[in-house]
Amino acid sequence: MIQVLIADDSTVARDFLAHLINGQPDMQVIGTVKNGAEAVASVKSLRPDIVVMDSNMPILDGFRATRQIMEEVPTPIVIVTASLSPEEVTTTFRAVEAGALAVLAKPVGLGHPRFGQLTDTFVQTIRLMAEVKVIRRRGAGTQPRIPSNRPKKSIPRLQGSIVAIGASTGGPQVIQTILSLLKPSLAAPVLIVQHISPGFVQGFVDWLAKTTKFPVKLATSAEKLLAGQAYIAPDGVHLGVQSGGHLLLSEAPPENGLRPAVSFLFRSVAAAYGQLAVGVLLSGMGRDGAAELKLLREAGALTIAQDQASAVIFGMPGEAVRLEAACHVVPPEEIARIINSAVHP
Repeated sequence: MIQVLIADDSTVARDFLAHLINGQPDMQVIGTVKNGAEAVASVKSLRPDIVVMDSNMPILDGFRATRQIMEEVPTPIVIVTASLSPEEVTTTFRAVEAGALAVLAKPVGLGHPRFGQLTDTFVQTIRLMAEVKVIRRRGAGTQPRIPSNRPKKSIPRLQGSIVAIGASTGGPQVIQTILSLLKPSLAAPVLIVQHISPGFVQGFVDWLAKTTKFPVKLATSAEKLLAGQAYIAPDGVHLGVQSGGHLLLSEAPPENGLRPAVSFLFRSVAAAYGQLAVGVLLSGMGRDGAAELKLLREAGALTIAQDQASAVIFGMPGEAVRLEAACHVVPPEEIARIINSAVHP
């Protein structure tokens, strides 16, 4: 039985979330609290399997409560928010920096047309995140360092290249780490598909732009690709490339049940760039992008999968490893090193 602690300053929200969780045969709410300070104390006394926490609470907000929990009593945390304004979502992602595993929109009431979708995502995320083994976090906000050891395999130098990155659950923090370590002079554009709840993508872009110092923007249709610029797929459309080095946004049917899909991005990049591409598949459930990473490798591209030890969910990169789609299987810091080695003026 998955034991859940709920932290939310709204009585109505606490009761509603508890109703959804207690309605699952494998879940039980063992406590509800109304602010971050109470959440920290209750985690210490109740030792839940997972905490579902509002981002905006009095006394101690979701970010500061997450940071304190991860420093003192490491526990899986899922952040939920009712506000999808870019400013609020950007603040929500600070909790990811502090160690939260996922951010979600709060489920809506029974009469809402998205009730079923949001509820299913909510309970499935809790179920998955409760199994993640988290570690103690110290010195929140410190920049990652590139390890001194070099990759064992030689890294080809690519000219006129492109970097394509795909991620799902557990991806935001990894993407932030990688972008933080990329050289400002990177001689290639970086295209990113991150599976994320609708309404969160602009806040995700803003958070990355503020915390990585690498240029990041939301992709727009037919935009000319620039080296040293990261482009994030918008809500509800596939991201790819077209001839002449321009972005492609497509409303083609979902792939693997997803739009944007990593598979669409990788296949597009394989066709346009072939051996000049770098493909990277990061943490996430399912298999989106795994077969297409193999397609990239078969086209001569440099392909990388995140390793199991560093991935929150090893589903997507694990499938790529099973398919022998990755030239390198390494942690995020090493991914950045390989990209920097391969793509430079």
